[in-house]
Amino acid sequence: MASITFREVQGESLKYWALLGGIGVFVVFGLLAYLYMHHHGHVVTGMNNQIVWGIPHVFAVFLIVAASGALNVASIASVFNKPMYKPLAPLSAILALALMAGGLLVLVLDLGRSDRLIVAMTHFNFMSMFTWNVFLYSGFFGLVGIYLWTMLDRNVKSYSKAAGTAAFIWRLILTTGTGSLFGFLIARALYGTSMLAPMFIIMSFAYGLAIYLLVLMAAYAWTGRELGDAVLMRLKSLLAVFVAAVLYFVVVYHLTNLYFAKMGGVEAFILLNGDIYPMLFWVGQILLGGVAPLLILLTGLGKQRAWIVAACLLIVVGGVTQMYVTIIGAQAWPLDMFPAMKVSSTFYDGVINSYTPSVPEWFLGLGGLAIALLMTTFAVKVLRLLPESLDDATVAKLEH
Repeated sequence: MASITFREVQGESLKYWALLGGIGVFVVFGLLAYLYMHHHGHVVTGMNNQIVWGIPHVFAVFLIVAASGALNVASIASVFNKPMYKPLAPLSAILALALMAGGLLVLVLDLGRSDRLIVAMTHFNFMSMFTWNVFLYSGFFGLVGIYLWTMLDRNVKSYSKAAGTAAFIWRLILTTGTGSLFGFLIARALYGTSMLAPMFIIMSFAYGLAIYLLVLMAAYAWTGRELGDAVLMRLKSLLAVFVAAVLYFVVVYHLTNLYFAKMGGVEAFILLNGDIYPMLFWVGQILLGGVAPLLILLTGLGKQRAWIVAACLLIVVGGVTQMYVTIIGAQAWPLDMFPAMKVSSTFYDGVINSYTPSVPEWFLGLGGLAIALLMTTFAVKVLRLLPESLDDATVAKLEH
């Protein structure tokens, strides 16, 4: 990358500080929401003893999955040795770290007793995927941090490919572990399938790249730097492939479930008659999060930057919706405590579980996203993460 010059964002303008302040407001409200729920208990939320993972978990898992995918650009540069992606790699790594930090903070602060986290960190049950994820998340920070160091420090640049390969393998294992958290939960009808592991991997590719594109385009537009069409067209085409792959896995996943008679009830609940969940699935997840972005990215609309931004935003909204359906919709369906028998009592048995997110839950979830954006916004000011220019002529030289 001899022809590429990296520069920090000056960060001295009123617009920059206004951006930091605007993001900071959501961080503060997220902190206040956490303190409120921690003081009063989860009784002030929409969660109950049937639905124990609410909207904060939706945001947390979405951010963790997206963090793995955000590193994809850097992985393409180092592991697969694609020169065009190398100038994009530092931002990819820092965004991955920021998203992971935001997701894990929401996850930790959503605990009923977050002060008991030390117990989870010192007492391990290696038969549980939750235990394995403690190591997977910690390893992600370590390996991606080292990888970023090799990209920014010329003295250790020769180790960049090795560090990038290690981070690439680790993030695949991490996302497999995140999907397996649900895939190994056989008590819930919609879980208990190994398909969730590869599906979470391809979901991470789509969500992470969509967020990366939004951050990249915003950074260059707001700093007056040139971002050529060559980079954007390559990334948006790659994004279209990932979105199509997500739709493919979703179709196969539900068709597989429908093949088994015992899954008919829960599939009908999610796809047809489950109150809000069919609308979220068909409108939010499939139409807005999948079909619409594909139509934008694969047609002439995909050549216009405003429409690429719209497609990325739709993918993010569709991704959060998909996490909502996957996490909360599965809990709403009653547990099958005694297979082949009808259960009826005064304690929720056989009853569809209801859940309405409270305002503090929303602020806690959005606070995690705000923390990720705040970290990224600050990082581009203090670190040389962005090339001064990514115009078409410069990119063309990289590929020859």
